[in-house]
Amino acid sequence: MENKFIPNKTALFTLIAASSVILVSMGLRQVFGLFYGFFEEDLNCTRTEFGLAIGLQMLFWGLFAPIFGALADRVSGRFALMVGFLIFALGIFLLYSGPNTGIFFQIDLGILIGIALGATAMSVPVSETGKHFNDEKRTLATGIVTAAASIGYFIAPLFTQYSLGEVGWQGTLQNFLYFILFGFIASLFLFPVEKKTTNINISTNNQSFKSAMKEAFSHRGYVLLVCGFFVCGFQIALVATHIPAYMQDKGLDSWTAPTILALIGLFNIFGTLGMGYLSTKYKKKILLSILYFLRGVVILIFILLPVSIYTSVFFGITFGFLWLSTVPPTNGIVAQVFGTKYLSTLFGIVFFSHQVGSFFGAYLGGYFYDLHGSYDYAWYISIALSIFATIVHLPIDEKKIERAERLA
Repeated sequence: MENKFIPNKTALFTLIAASSVILVSMGLRQVFGLFYGFFEEDLNCTRTEFGLAIGLQMLFWGLFAPIFGALADRVSGRFALMVGFLIFALGIFLLYSGPNTGIFFQIDLGILIGIALGATAMSVPVSETGKHFNDEKRTLATGIVTAAASIGYFIAPLFTQYSLGEVGWQGTLQNFLYFILFGFIASLFLFPVEKKTTNINISTNNQSFKSAMKEAFSHRGYVLLVCGFFVCGFQIALVATHIPAYMQDKGLDSWTAPTILALIGLFNIFGTLGMGYLSTKYKKKILLSILYFLRGVVILIFILLPVSIYTSVFFGITFGFLWLSTVPPTNGIVAQVFGTKYLSTLFGIVFFSHQVGSFFGAYLGGYFYDLHGSYDYAWYISIALSIFATIVHLPIDEKKIERAERLA
């Protein structure tokens, strides 16, 4: 029984529920860049203002990820997700119905949706799923959940582009509420770990929340992981937020950007599943270093070659493989080193660093464009950060902390 990938029905239901939740939340989060032209025309929004709103969304997502993570650890992941989807619905509703200009645009698109993503997107669903699996199977399980985001990434841009043409931006946002309702219902099936199947040792069970936080931040590997995940956030937010405008500026067809985003989603399925599997065979820190190095190479090739439909497809496919592939090994290292009792909180803190990076990626992209008329400086920073991330993961110690004697 212990060799089975799915240990019990509770784990199966949680895996499916978490995958459904992430499909919705990450899919919707991916497509706001497609609305920019409408926001510019109807709400008089500049690229800096739009970048700031997305940056705030990323920042508040990160700020509330550990808060909702702690709520999931202490109450339940189900409750955290339900609260998150209610806030998500409120943000979307206000964004299309108003007030939605000026500071209210930043509140609706930035703060409210950002808070909601802190619960519904990535950290809580992934970590709650990871609690149901042992060290050998966890990265593959979290890879499956992360791959579900890729399905959302693939479907959402195509649906959004079609819907924008048929019912406009306000009608499209109204349609988003149906997806949010589906996510809310799916969250009801995110079950807690059955006590008899948990693999948390007694020393972890006896560990206090304060002790867990102190232990994590005194661990060099955890601090390095926090620093490295900043880079992931910067690169993803830069691409998701500004690639539609970048393609438009290069004179490509309006369907080019949704195609890139859809390709990223499609090939990220293979990337996350592959990375989840490879993380069960090889050192996770080495895989992360390779992944970040390849990101830098792909971005460099993309900005050096003349922009065309062919280079766009190349970028969508290759960057898709690398898009969310960082999540399974990153979450896996946290769980492997510290155990799973406070996994949602600890990964939520790592994810906060990711979202700080996302803030700068989204905001600086728009800022540099309005200042220089080009995204080049943002791309250069992204490449430099890839080199930094390649190096910073190498010294991480993946060995599990033994605390039984200390806590006995």
